[in-house]
Amino acid sequence: MSDIHPTAVIRGDVTIGSRTTIGPFVVLTGPVRIGDDSWLGAGVVIGAPPEVRSWTHPRTDDDPAGGGVVIGDRVVLREGAQVHHGWKSVTQVDDDAFIMNQSYVAHDCHVGSRATLASSVLLAGHVQVEPDANLGMATTVHQGRRIGRGAMVGMSSVVTRDVPPFAKAYGSPASLHGANVVGMQRQGYDPDAVELVTRAYASPRPLLDELVRDDRLTDAFRSWSS
Repeated sequence: MSDIHPTAVIRGDVTIGSRTTIGPFVVLTGPVRIGDDSWLGAGVVIGAPPEVRSWTHPRTDDDPAGGGVVIGDRVVLREGAQVHHGWKSVTQVDDDAFIMNQSYVAHDCHVGSRATLASSVLLAGHVQVEPDANLGMATTVHQGRRIGRGAMVGMSSVVTRDVPPFAKAYGSPASLHGANVVGMQRQGYDPDAVELVTRAYASPRPLLDELVRDDRLTDAFRSWSS
């Protein structure tokens, strides 16, 4: 059984899993599916129409339209966070993601498992945030960009290019500044794997093809290699 505050507004095809908490003044507009043990703070909005100029914005009594939103298990969305309907596909937030207050996930984004979006992070449409990535406060990510597994983006960065796995990036526009050593250590990678990634990002041109051949790193780098 879920805990749904009486002020929450829920309309359309909305499925809420077991033991999920829906806080005050949350707005859920289907199609939306939320998994088990998730937590939505006050004022969270899930399922608003995609912010596309050509989109026909519905009247309040119209049936909801859009590609939908899927929220996984044990996801935390803090106060005022927004996740919009998909435009060309579903918008998705995977298990154990942590999205802090006032953050914005636009249409067709995919936020991976255990990823962290700090306060006021803005993801434009079609952004992919891979598992275990961490985006600092007030980071802005341009549409269609990709943040690799375990990457760390410093606060207030403006990301206009893809950030590869386990990289550390910051600035406006953001640029690479070596490997996310602390993040790799926290995720349990052994010292040799951390050193391999550190050396790769210290080279003039990161050697992703070499990283994908290492069994410990194959999954993270396979889709990034040439």
